[in-house]
Amino acid sequence: MSTTAPVTTAPVSHVVLGSGPLTIDEVVAVARHGASVSLDAAALDRVAASRDVIEALADDPEPHYGISTGFGALATTFIAEDRRAQLQASLIRSHAAGSGSEVEAEVVRALMLLRLSTLMTGRTGVRRETCETYAAILNAGITPVVREYGSLGCSGDLAPLAHCALVAMGEGEVRVVPVGTAQPSPVWPAAEALAAAGIRPLRLAEKEGLALINGTDGMLGMLALAIHDLRGLLATADVAAAMSVEGLMGTDAVFAADLHALRPHRGQAVSAANLRALLADSPVVASHRGPECTRVQDAYSLRCAPQVHGAARDTLDHAASVADAELASAIDNPVLTVDGRVESNGNFHGAPVAYVLDFLAIAVADVASMSERRTDRFLDPARNQGLPPFLAHEVGVDSGLMIAQYTAAGIVSELKRLAAPASVDSIPSSAMQEDHVSMGWAAARKLRRAIDGLARVLAIEVMTAARGLALRAPLQPAPATGRVVAMVTDATGGPGPDRFLSPEIEAVVGLVASGRVREAAEAGGAALG
Repeated sequence: MSTTAPVTTAPVSHVVLGSGPLTIDEVVAVARHGASVSLDAAALDRVAASRDVIEALADDPEPHYGISTGFGALATTFIAEDRRAQLQASLIRSHAAGSGSEVEAEVVRALMLLRLSTLMTGRTGVRRETCETYAAILNAGITPVVREYGSLGCSGDLAPLAHCALVAMGEGEVRVVPVGTAQPSPVWPAAEALAAAGIRPLRLAEKEGLALINGTDGMLGMLALAIHDLRGLLATADVAAAMSVEGLMGTDAVFAADLHALRPHRGQAVSAANLRALLADSPVVASHRGPECTRVQDAYSLRCAPQVHGAARDTLDHAASVADAELASAIDNPVLTVDGRVESNGNFHGAPVAYVLDFLAIAVADVASMSERRTDRFLDPARNQGLPPFLAHEVGVDSGLMIAQYTAAGIVSELKRLAAPASVDSIPSSAMQEDHVSMGWAAARKLRRAIDGLARVLAIEVMTAARGLALRAPLQPAPATGRVVAMVTDATGGPGPDRFLSPEIEAVVGLVASGRVREAAEAGGAALG
């Protein structure tokens, strides 16, 4: 799966686990940028203390789930002491049942980091060497090969996490991405990669197999990455909208602060403020602000941009609050309570995360849909306020940006399909013991594809608006949008006869995904929220 993730350098270079909840920025730093990790000494002491509780229960003749019993529908089967190491290894081997394409390295690193974060809470009962092994694997750039399909988002992201645990045991396959490099190695046997890094494979003890796979870490890792990326893309959506308002000779009067105070949604106010800042001192807007302009109001895709972009921002804020709660969680089953009990529970159910992943996919589709409508207005001479059809150089001979809009429309159509929620589906598993699941992993996978699509649709709008504004010369755009027009023109060549368009679109996609469009607007004086 292709993703358009920002490539800017992460400000976080090292993360300490166990001293408090991880932040979204820390997850991104380790997962995407290779930041190193270390383990808090006091937290490791708590890990060791919780292990003492598990070992005491392992000696108990009474059965305890996951310690001296089988798993899932086999929870009533007692396992003798001399078979328990085999029990844990068998759990991991059997659950590493993924299929399909490899999952992106940043997603695998995120889920390993988040599982390690839970292990460091001292609520799972693993040994300290298990935590140390996971940290060493992350720091060595060893990335387990995890497959696309295998998680139902309940009882944890079982198959993806099992593939990671299998590697810690010295089995399975990995790629190695040394810190500071971009290209992964060919697939290696895990045993060889661990040996090369000086990491001893784990021999799992009682309960550790369960502790390594019972979590929402895969879907949560993808949610954290999505939140990070959408924060940048929603600001870029405001830039694109401002450029379209200018290029289509729209008005900035509808973005006035007092109008938006009448409907006090936080996200709407932020987007409206962004549009005011982006359009400040625009000669294009000023050119038709007088009484001679007879247009009463602009189309919805221009006039209502703050309402739609703002609603997406509010949705993103809600998703971030769910992510923050999940990042502060200790998810395992059974779990060790603070007062030393070992209790079965349902905290591994992915519903809270799955719901917001689906919610974000809806917002992404709608923001992209509005963007595509603005692009289309530029190309229609009946609606583009005097610009040539399709912004073509020689109308009839040249097609201009006609098919760029087709590309955007095709993506938007797919985004609408991807907005159909995964979390409303459930297929029972494990002989009906696990009779309701969240499908949160699937929700996360489709959101990643949706975010990639949004970046591409916004890039096509930015490219189109930049050409439209260039064709308005000698009228000049605002200082903020003018910086973006100049950057896009440098990347694409600007207006002119038809040429191979795909590389130009991809160049602008890179500017959007890297955050450079937003940065250019801010360099022009627009401080964006």
